[in-house]
Amino acid sequence: MPLPQPDRPAHMDVSNTVDVTDPVIVEAEVRAILESRYPGFDFSPLQVLFRDFTALYAGEFPGFRACDIKYHDAQHVLDVTLAMARLLDGHEHRPEAPGALGPELALAGVAAALFHDSGYIRRTRDTRNKNGAAYTRIHVSRSERFMSEYLPAVGLQHMAGTCRRIVHFTGYERDTRTLAVADGREQRLGTLLGTADLIAQMADVNYVTKCRDHLYEEFEIGGMAGEGARAHHTGKVYHSRDHLLEPTPDFIRDAIELRLEGEFDGVHRHAATHFGGRNLYMDAILENCRRLQQLLASFPPAVAVVQR
Repeated sequence: MPLPQPDRPAHMDVSNTVDVTDPVIVEAEVRAILESRYPGFDFSPLQVLFRDFTALYAGEFPGFRACDIKYHDAQHVLDVTLAMARLLDGHEHRPEAPGALGPELALAGVAAALFHDSGYIRRTRDTRNKNGAAYTRIHVSRSERFMSEYLPAVGLQHMAGTCRRIVHFTGYERDTRTLAVADGREQRLGTLLGTADLIAQMADVNYVTKCRDHLYEEFEIGGMAGEGARAHHTGKVYHSRDHLLEPTPDFIRDAIELRLEGEFDGVHRHAATHFGGRNLYMDAILENCRRLQQLLASFPPAVAVVQR
């Protein structure tokens, strides 16, 4: 069944102004956002962070293979990193106000966004698994380990602790309100990161297609979908690509209500401040949900979702 066609190119962000497949373009946009918000602060570490991110995903970082998965790929990470910079900008529109994070934590937040999915990348000595999706269930802890090794090696030891802690806001293993963080500001930084991860992927113009084709494949390799998965996985098991799509409208609604509004305190609204009034991410998410419901309505009755 063909999917409804999107109305913007697959490589463009929600504003249709930034090519989120190009690390150079995304770096320039992120730098411009942060330098405008925090004039005079030295954001030169961004050059190193984006350089090494690009090398890591291309298979040119020492000791690591290239990214070999198609959902949690470089485009996804760049999209999340751009969303993180925008959320930070909206949050910090009054940088002297109580609760402001400041440029040091903002930079740490961008670093964590760039490497929040590094746990999917296999090391060159890895002969146990043939695809990074095998680490789906433990990729967050592997990302923490990567940053604990990488950041000190490039002179960014001072942000390693923050990045290691807040990366867990992108996972589902625990209620993020129970995570151990340094203080309330770091907690807020974590909610911004978790929000950026969710809104960027759900607002991707090809979200529905990527779920059906690429996320299902990752779940299958990770033992969460397909034939034989139930023997190795005690959680939700998806039996087919269509079966993965069926509950996705409910997943989107729950992600908004329970995750974005609940655990993450509604910080997604800072995107509207950045954009000058409209939350383009939420607009795109709701459009994706509409398109998906349109698709599901065309399925045979045995496959179609019963809308609640």
